[in-house]
Amino acid sequence: MAMKAAAVFVVLIAVRAVYGADIIVGGSSGWNQGFNYDTWATQQKFTVGDTLVFDYGGSHSVDEVNEASYTACSSSSVIKSHTGGTTSIPLSAVGPRYFICSTPGHCASGMKLQVNVLAANSTQNPTPTPTPPATGTQPPPSPSAAAPSAFFTLNHFIFGASVATLFVL
Repeated sequence: MAMKAAAVFVVLIAVRAVYGADIIVGGSSGWNQGFNYDTWATQQKFTVGDTLVFDYGGSHSVDEVNEASYTACSSSSVIKSHTGGTTSIPLSAVGPRYFICSTPGHCASGMKLQVNVLAANSTQNPTPTPTPPATGTQPPPSPSAAAPSAFFTLNHFIFGASVATLFVL
């Protein structure tokens, strides 16, 4: 019986370590023009195991590009191009990732996203907090500072279930 409990515990811990959150790019706004993805990204934490979900209309695309192409809003060095309305991109490695819409003028008007993917157990902030306005007003606290990420919450649930399983077995 103890061997069975240990096996269940190991499986639950393994699931906990690799399961990430689905992050809908732009939240309810999706992947569209007229949204500030820079600000949105500073309020998120992107970790290995998460999946970026881009929801967009037929006039848009999601091109993963290198940093130079991101900065220049150019699709000349596309790593991978996606079309079709919904695109899921797993974040499987630590480091920066860059995405743009290749429709002419869209990237230049702000339809681009840079994320810094952290290790799943990292407690770092993903990107530097924007400088507060010079008027003396303070920006509201970021939602991610007040609420735990879906990954963090799921980890606690699975850990609790693992402990409970050990006591039952």
